[in-house]
Amino acid sequence: MNFKWEDFLNRHRNKIILEWEKRLKHEVSKHYAQRPSKELTMTIGMAFDSFCQIIIHNDYAPINEFINEITKIRLEAGFPLDDVQKAFELYRQIVIPLLVNESPRHLLCENIEVVNTGLAYTIHRFSNHFQKKHEKYLKKYAQQLEKDVAARTAQLKESEHKYKTLVEDISDGYLVLYKERIFFVNPAFYRMHGYQEKDIIDESFLFFVAKESHEKVSALVTRKVKKGTQPEAFEYLRLTKDGKCLPTEINFRPSRFEGQEYNLCIVRDITKRVEMEKRSREIERMAYIGQLTTSLSHEIRNPLSSVKMNLQILGKNHTFKGNDKKRLAISEREIKRLEGILQELLDFAKPVSLQMARTDINQIIYSCVDLLEVEFNKRNIDYEIMVDQTLSEFMADKSKVEQLVINLLLNALDSIDNFGEIMISTGTKKQKGKRFAMIRIEDDGKGISKELLSCIFEPFYTTKTKGTGLGLANVQQIVTAHQGHVEVFDLKIKGTAFEVFLPMGEING
Repeated sequence: MNFKWEDFLNRHRNKIILEWEKRLKHEVSKHYAQRPSKELTMTIGMAFDSFCQIIIHNDYAPINEFINEITKIRLEAGFPLDDVQKAFELYRQIVIPLLVNESPRHLLCENIEVVNTGLAYTIHRFSNHFQKKHEKYLKKYAQQLEKDVAARTAQLKESEHKYKTLVEDISDGYLVLYKERIFFVNPAFYRMHGYQEKDIIDESFLFFVAKESHEKVSALVTRKVKKGTQPEAFEYLRLTKDGKCLPTEINFRPSRFEGQEYNLCIVRDITKRVEMEKRSREIERMAYIGQLTTSLSHEIRNPLSSVKMNLQILGKNHTFKGNDKKRLAISEREIKRLEGILQELLDFAKPVSLQMARTDINQIIYSCVDLLEVEFNKRNIDYEIMVDQTLSEFMADKSKVEQLVINLLLNALDSIDNFGEIMISTGTKKQKGKRFAMIRIEDDGKGISKELLSCIFEPFYTTKTKGTGLGLANVQQIVTAHQGHVEVFDLKIKGTAFEVFLPMGEING
């Protein structure tokens, strides 16, 4: 079965452009949210058509022309580099799910690679072009300063003030190095590292570099670079005052001042970019898992149904007694468990699609506990429900919220061997100008060690002898789809507490 890119892109053109514009307005930054819709529609259309030329005809000329145009537009509008990088990245996030649904399985990885190749070229070329234009502006300004100093000494202080303002107002760190010693820094640099300016001047630059990057950075700052060499970008881990190691990019440009060799450096925090690349790889991995799971489910479900049906028929045969009857019951129960695992895999592999409606969280808590009443009694586990009666209804996907509550309750039940208690409560919380509905599920079970807390939401991670390790990953997936967040606490005395925060909307007043 062949796959025709031209047909695929033509059919989905309007859908992709509309979704792209919507996400630009609501997900990227305030800069895009404030741009006129007419402008966004035009630039997105140009970007889409340029990507089509890459994918269908391997023609990079249109995208090069578009990059030149969009760089000028976004620089004049004061856009930071990572905002435009995110805007390009949205193309992958929209197109890959469509590919998963329509691409033949044997061509899926190849088709995703086609998208990735075009996008990687675009982001890399745009980043370089954007940075060069920005540096060209700074260089042009510096050259003009030199002329002004020579021609108008009286205006030197004012010119220096303008230049300093330009350097201090940029979001990237700017510093001047003499060998490895810091001669000058702007506020962005010491804010990035959590220090004051007085703590940085005349300090070794390596003091602000994580140990694992010391050797690499030391070789860079001490090497001799000829003037006129194009600036190069290098990635390393910076070390902040509170001990964090964060991904960073640095550009070196050699310069001379008062007969001495200096390095002019621009330091950029690339944490968001690294996280975005990690999310992109995760999207690709999940697309492949989804394709594989869908295929396997068809191959496995039919034989399971046949086996289950035959076991049920044999169970009605009265000649089976004693241990034989018990073995049939065990086999049927295990078949049901396999069906449950298969369904859990399918649920996780599918992209979360929300059906938003007015939802009563308190009612969901009561119905989920009623559903698991038999499990509570069987394991001799008590529960206590404390809901906030003032909690109003808000927009959410009721069935998905029910699913995450059941998964958290089952996780709490599994953490208690026997004779324990689970506390379920609801409430509201204000965070960053928004109001959130909170669901807290607390148990007095075995608890989770601090070393494992960072791993529990990863797909297929589990410490249980039975289970797929997808329960908490599904919880995270549903909460993220609602634009909420989930927190987990290892209780000091005994047990674990999970808190889910679902947005209820902006706070008025």
